[in-house]
Amino acid sequence: MMKKKSVPLRSQLKAVDTWDLTRMFPADGSWELGYKKLEGMIPVFDEFRGTLGHSAKRLRACCEFEVKFNRLAELLGVYAYLKSSEDVTNNVYQGMLARFSYLATIAAEKASFIEPEIQAIPKKKMAAFLESRELAPYRFNLEKLMRFRPHILSGKEERVLAMQGEVAGSASKIFGQLNDADLKFGFVKNEDGVQVELTQSSFRSLLESPKRAVRKEAFTKFYTEYADHANTIAATLSSSVLQDVYHARVRNFSSARAGALFGEKVPDAVYDSLIEAVHANLDTVYRYLALRKRALRVDALHAYDTYVPIIPEGKVNIPYAKAVDTICSALSPLGPDYMRTLRAGLLTGRWVDRYENRGKRSGAFSYGCYDSPPYILMNYKPEVQDSMFTLAHEAGHSMHSFYSAKAQPYHYSHYTIFVAEVASTFNEQLLNAHLLDRVKDKKDRARLINREIDEIRGTIIRQTMFAEYEKIIHAMGEQGEPLTLESLRGEYMKLLQTYFGTAMVLDPNLDLEGLRIPHFYHAFYVYKYATGLSAAIALSQAVLHGGTRERDRYLAFLKSGGSKYPLDQLRAAGVDLEKPEPVANAMAHFKALVEELETLV
Repeated sequence: MMKKKSVPLRSQLKAVDTWDLTRMFPADGSWELGYKKLEGMIPVFDEFRGTLGHSAKRLRACCEFEVKFNRLAELLGVYAYLKSSEDVTNNVYQGMLARFSYLATIAAEKASFIEPEIQAIPKKKMAAFLESRELAPYRFNLEKLMRFRPHILSGKEERVLAMQGEVAGSASKIFGQLNDADLKFGFVKNEDGVQVELTQSSFRSLLESPKRAVRKEAFTKFYTEYADHANTIAATLSSSVLQDVYHARVRNFSSARAGALFGEKVPDAVYDSLIEAVHANLDTVYRYLALRKRALRVDALHAYDTYVPIIPEGKVNIPYAKAVDTICSALSPLGPDYMRTLRAGLLTGRWVDRYENRGKRSGAFSYGCYDSPPYILMNYKPEVQDSMFTLAHEAGHSMHSFYSAKAQPYHYSHYTIFVAEVASTFNEQLLNAHLLDRVKDKKDRARLINREIDEIRGTIIRQTMFAEYEKIIHAMGEQGEPLTLESLRGEYMKLLQTYFGTAMVLDPNLDLEGLRIPHFYHAFYVYKYATGLSAAIALSQAVLHGGTRERDRYLAFLKSGGSKYPLDQLRAAGVDLEKPEPVANAMAHFKALVEELETLV
């Protein structure tokens, strides 16, 4: 009789394999005391209302109270989220998370006067405030806030906009319910003859099946369901785009894209040069797809053939401790302090919740706060090499958080989304380089190179295509062109033809892909994945081939938190994303990998 390996209960795990959340609160009772304390602090916000323009000292007092409040709130929220992630079926911690979310909403409403009141301070008076010693610790954050002044409306107008909040998010909510709950894709028999339910989560794994019939069936069923609901989904996306256009116009931005990029002070040119650089190197994409077609020995390459590894992964067994050793060795160019800190956190410091247990949240993430370790949730599997890469990736986020919190005051410790993916993908780059330096088997080398190629293709090239689509459909909305199912599909098909050329068959319904990307409901976000990996490739190459100067510049970047605008942080580290070179160099690296893979398969 075949033995079954069941997923263990949380109570069956060894303590060393779990994170230690007692460093936040010794027990749930301590969290409850913290919750009551935070609840009692909320009325204090009223004491500052109408007084922020009285003096620099009064404004600083408000800033300091906000820091005190937010530090405790963040600690409470992170604890509740991590505890709820241990077992999503545990009603106690789901309730704790819901209670915190409600309290945070009440607090946000109570504190909502602060930013408009600061922006209402007369320019000359605010300039004098900013020159004072009182506000020196908060100057950058206040200057960032004042940049929005031309885009802030009158009190009555702001109130009307705020009242539209729930309505403004309707398109995203409708899409989310349809996409995650109502769409039913049926079942697909996998390569082992097991009927697997086709879902958003299982779709990718089925596309990686070595059996082509499985991949084709999954693709066909998946997109047939979208086709059956295409008009509804097109209407929700159109509504979301038009909401973006409306809000940009109301706030006096030249375009929806300019409004989305404004907060991080990213010029439109960064976005456009990314697209141009990728376009200039699409011949390498076509070349890789031709190689993939030959390696898979198919008559024609279809979309469902682009995710399966060219060379199937052999059997591996990488115990967690060995993965940590390998990762730390790969990251040794960052110096002994980085390695010691990371090794201790991953092995003895109990930053990581290592293995799957029944009810545990799927996937992986790094999450902590200023007053906690940078915790990592994993579902580590020794038999899957990607688990080691995932650990390295999340460790990159965690070390970024660790150094930011160590070097910056609380209010400058939160780095932006723009730079968040740099540290994580930087670690993956160093890990892959380390493994390539030591691999001896030709097939193993080919696998590693193929993995990195597909990472670049998925993160830089694919996300750039998405970014270009967002640019096009928002421009259409701004010019009054109808965003219908036909026009949305038509524009996406043009991009598919551009990015894949004749190297791949464009299957029926593939143009519906542009309607199913959740990120499009948070517009002009996806380009950051592409710029992030481009920057990571440049920085990893500099550290690997440079010396202490390059290493120290990178570590300074990790320590800078949110104390500067993201482009300034990366420029200081050695990467200027306002110039075309970083993306062009990433694409040159992609080309070199494709050329080597051609010699190996």
